[in-house]
Amino acid sequence: MDSYGHDHDHTHSHGPGAYRGTDRRALMIAAGLTATFMVVEAVGGLVTGSLALLADAGHMLSDSFSLFLALGAVMLAARPATSRRTFGLKRAEILAALVNGILLVLVSVWVIVEAIRRLDDPVEILGGGMMVIAIAGLLINLIAARVLYRAGGDSLNVKAALRHVVADVAGSVGVIIAAGVIILTGWEPIDAIVSILISLLIAASAWSVLRESVDVLLESTPEGMEAEEIGMAMASMPTVEQVHDLHVWQITSGFPTLSAHVLVGSGADCHGARRDLEIMLRDRFEISHTTLQVEHMPSKEPLTIDGG
Repeated sequence: MDSYGHDHDHTHSHGPGAYRGTDRRALMIAAGLTATFMVVEAVGGLVTGSLALLADAGHMLSDSFSLFLALGAVMLAARPATSRRTFGLKRAEILAALVNGILLVLVSVWVIVEAIRRLDDPVEILGGGMMVIAIAGLLINLIAARVLYRAGGDSLNVKAALRHVVADVAGSVGVIIAAGVIILTGWEPIDAIVSILISLLIAASAWSVLRESVDVLLESTPEGMEAEEIGMAMASMPTVEQVHDLHVWQITSGFPTLSAHVLVGSGADCHGARRDLEIMLRDRFEISHTTLQVEHMPSKEPLTIDGG
């Protein structure tokens, strides 16, 4: 319901922004590390004949693209609002997270198809070189993961990037195991099997990223919040008689927003009730950006009919 009759105070803090500089630095470091080692791993996969290395390189390629995409999204999100885009470009990072999830799905499909082909037509694999490159990849991924984890905060964009890198950490461990089996036993099908396991890990990561980003774009109630609980808390405030048209959503990660129509008693102070609700929502539910339309309950005066 739209209303223009009340003077609403919109001087609230908009939540995200304090950690955007940290996001940017972390994403730059992680992107540089993954892009550099992706080339090394791809060349190593071709030289050693390891599909697991190539799969991990393919994942790191998507990681590099995704991290640079995420970096661009953070920079766009920091741009000020305009009269046309009144929230600025804060949702750019959610769109980036969605693209990241789609990329993860594509990479996992490619790995599975190639792994099945390798099981039917195995190739010779150089286990020693594969092991050296996988260990180096593990170290690089651990450094990148640590950087992103320390900067993560509430940013879905950084969390999506971190999931990419964590999946790479697990992928590197899988490649190390495969290389060890090949060196010790010469059983080369382990390379394709590990590749399939890596793809399943990628798919699981993709599902989480896609679900969270779609929830934000569909303006679902933020995870960890219950609209019914919030509505009941608002309705239990002194002077509040009724709450309806309640909506709770996120503009972007870490930026919960609420709007509602509130009816108060006939003698209540509308502006005082609004201020009390804003304080309660901020302190109890960490919702600082609110739009509350507060009005008195309709009059219940008896109906009179003038006689003629």
